Amino acid sequence: MCGITGFWDTSRQFSTDTMQAIAQKMSDTLRHRGPDDRGVWVDAEVGLALGHRRLAIVDLSPEGHQPMVSADGRYVIVFNGEIYNFLELRRQLERLGHRFRGHSDTEVMLASFSQWGLDRAIRHFNGMFAFALWDNRERILYLGRDRLGEKPLYYGWLGETFLFASELKALKAYPHFQAEINRDALALFVRYNYVPAPYSIYQGIYKLPPGQVLSWNGSGTHPDPIPYWSLRDVAQFGLANPFTGTTSEAVAKLEALLQDAIALRRVADVPLGAFLSGGIDSSTVVALMQAQSGQRVKTFTIGFYEDAYNEAQYAKAVAQHLGTDHTELYVTPKEAIAVIPKLPALYDEPFADSSQIPTFLVSQLAKQHVTVSLSGDGGDELFAGYNRYFWGRRIWQQIGFFPQPWRQAAANVLTARSPQTWNRDFARIQPLLPTQLRQRLPGDKLHKLAEILPSASPEAMYQQLVSHWKVPESLVVGGTEPPTVLSDLKQWVDLPDFTQRMMYLDTLTYLPDDILTKVDRASMGLSLETRVPFLEPRVVEFVWQIPLPLKIHQGQSKWLLRQVLYKYVPPSLIERPKMGFGVPIDNWLRGELRDWAEALLSEHRLREEGFFHPQPIRQKWEEHLASDSLGDSSPYRNWQYHLWDILMFQAWLDEN
Repeated sequence: MCGITGFWDTSRQFSTDTMQAIAQKMSDTLRHRGPDDRGVWVDAEVGLALGHRRLAIVDLSPEGHQPMVSADGRYVIVFNGEIYNFLELRRQLERLGHRFRGHSDTEVMLASFSQWGLDRAIRHFNGMFAFALWDNRERILYLGRDRLGEKPLYYGWLGETFLFASELKALKAYPHFQAEINRDALALFVRYNYVPAPYSIYQGIYKLPPGQVLSWNGSGTHPDPIPYWSLRDVAQFGLANPFTGTTSEAVAKLEALLQDAIALRRVADVPLGAFLSGGIDSSTVVALMQAQSGQRVKTFTIGFYEDAYNEAQYAKAVAQHLGTDHTELYVTPKEAIAVIPKLPALYDEPFADSSQIPTFLVSQLAKQHVTVSLSGDGGDELFAGYNRYFWGRRIWQQIGFFPQPWRQAAANVLTARSPQTWNRDFARIQPLLPTQLRQRLPGDKLHKLAEILPSASPEAMYQQLVSHWKVPESLVVGGTEPPTVLSDLKQWVDLPDFTQRMMYLDTLTYLPDDILTKVDRASMGLSLETRVPFLEPRVVEFVWQIPLPLKIHQGQSKWLLRQVLYKYVPPSLIERPKMGFGVPIDNWLRGELRDWAEALLSEHRLREEGFFHPQPIRQKWEEHLASDSLGDSSPYRNWQYHLWDILMFQAWLDEN
């Protein structure tokens, strides 16, 4: 796991020494991603420089140093990530006559390119990766990114210079970098709470989308990336070729695939552990890890003193049952809030998923004991874990045939009472409801239901479900949302079920641009590598062959995954309402964070900076601060997510 960067200056204006100094400066901004080693490779005649920072995980010797040149001298690579099947590939290549000086996966990658060429080789790689590959014979520079977007890669052109890096901070270290904010990308950010690929917060700088390769030969044209793997193809193939075995056979196959995925991800020359929240996903990963291990697996959990946000007691119970070497740390609001000033530099562009705070804290805890940690990310998208997958389809089935005016009238009834009044009413009946129907903050959920009831189509409903600020153009001065997969229905895959379409879109967008970004920046900011077994390509392909009734069964999500988990952990330790991985931002904004937020949201400042229209922000801020003691007569609303979007941009603006 590392940080990579580089540039190709086709004007060749710099000397070798200057190029080395620039590449070194760029790569040193990524020291947190690779504190163990650094390297630069320069070809001044071409104008190309590659920089690397190394976090040594496999082959800790100097033989793993990068940039690395292939044995035949044709290729030079800088690589971030892990190729999990590199030992299998190495054996194939040795049978074909290749010899290796070390035992790193980077060396296997180079031999694969030499043997099969880039197009075939990259399809052989099972891993998480972002790389830059220079073909010295053909004079072509390639950028590649893993199938589902676990590892980041930014790129863009600055005049006659092509730039790339794992993080934006490395690009900003290039001389004369133009850090002009892309207001259209800002409009996307306030809708989704992240900047979706292929855009970045800066004009002219892009994210390489997952599963794609970009090649450039130094000419004046700026090519588009080309896919080498397609989730669309996987989804369509899976639906056309569904798994036809029995339920027990499906459970057995999923268990075997996950066992193999975890075994591959346990290969490391450094200490290894796992995050454990006590939920279905992380508990499954830990259970299978412990079943494979001859030693107690190190597991890590963050706890909060606020009961509504604390899952530590559940994680502890699972850890005790499995017999792991468990470490938990309860953090106070003060300790959690102390993370907030680190976020702008850590995430490098505006990012407003507030679970970034506990993700950083659990990474910080794990780093004290291990260098690699497995996580349960991806389980929600693959196994239909989000509430919207269950409720979205059910709601549309029940209300879609009603005329839109009727649905609008129903929405008006729901919003006539404040969320707080609904919460108080539901508090009296919650204990009488079945476990799967109990909800945290039901009033907020009913108001969210009111927002989607008038939707003209399932697609419009999904857009409402994933949006924070519903009309970004009314908020961002001079910003117009550019097209994305989510807004361009032509890019939607033709799937028969609304839930399947939501799962597909989340895997394509929310997973890489929010979930995996959150985990990568939080962990790599502490030089901790995270590995995600659920994103094993064979698991993803099989899961798309599983019929939806085995994912959502009798009103229960992740049904098939639960059957695997319950071989190791009793249901009584797992069955409870989904909590997520959050922090009480709503209360903090009225308390410890109020002065900080007020300074960032002041009308004078917003107007002077010129990125946002102040009025809608100030209105939500005042409603958020209002007392809810007056019930329906109070203007109080919980606008924590909308406000956190703005606050994270404002804090990022201060930093940058």
